[in-house]
Amino acid sequence: MERRSTRFTWNAEQEGSAEAVSTPQVQERRLRQVVEMIESEPACSIRDLALKVSLSPAHLQRLFKQQTGTQLGSLVVERRLQKAAELLTISNLSIKEIAHAVGYRHHSSFVRAFQRRFAQAPKYYRRHPDSAVASA
Repeated sequence: MERRSTRFTWNAEQEGSAEAVSTPQVQERRLRQVVEMIESEPACSIRDLALKVSLSPAHLQRLFKQQTGTQLGSLVVERRLQKAAELLTISNLSIKEIAHAVGYRHHSSFVRAFQRRFAQAPKYYRRHPDSAVASA
């Protein structure tokens, strides 16, 4: 069996005050589907993604890491938090509603992840989105 090389790139662009990580570009069909699903529906879990491409969650994560050099979970979390930051600035949804909309089951987990990523609480980010620290 011939091993196909997969191209993977990150293109960093500035989107508001948070650093945006662009979509990894992969040639493998199933991984492309996974990346597209993450982009269109950030609330998808790794388990949901694996089911949609007929792989086990462990195999999908292993394949993604092998082909792209990055953890699938890291991409999922980053996309969720980017979507949450966008919703905080453009909507009047409560922080709890936003947490659930982007795939967090527990509000407190969302707040901790958001604070790690943006170095401030979601409540403060909503009031002052320009003062967010763009971390990788």
